[in-house]
Amino acid sequence: MIATAWTSSTLSWESRRQRAPVFAPIALLLAAIGLYAVMAHSISQRNIRRLIFREGMRPVVLGLIAGLTMSLAVNRTLGSQLVGVSPYDPVTLATTSAALILAAPLACQLPSQRALRIDPAVALRHD
Repeated sequence: MIATAWTSSTLSWESRRQRAPVFAPIALLLAAIGLYAVMAHSISQRNIRRLIFREGMRPVVLGLIAGLTMSLAVNRTLGSQLVGVSPYDPVTLATTSAALILAAPLACQLPSQRALRIDPAVALRHD
């Protein structure tokens, strides 16, 4: 009884083959909408801002490390030209390092705000 109900309620192979071209584009459209929703959800403004700050701070940190290393290396040579400051003054090194570290995020703020205002579709078309 169940077997006869199942076979009588199912579509024939020919009927399914005829309807496939109608439902395939609908399934493709639904999959594309779902993919777009997942991507839009995963890429938020916070991620964009974090990416911009990370990319902006990387050269600052690398430059700070290189600059401190080189300044400590050449301070012995240039020490005679410094007036009123010792060549290895920790206050001066810390103050200039802190100023750079505080100024870099402020410098990244404007590009990050600009990037958040741009429509992603327009940005992708220009790349």
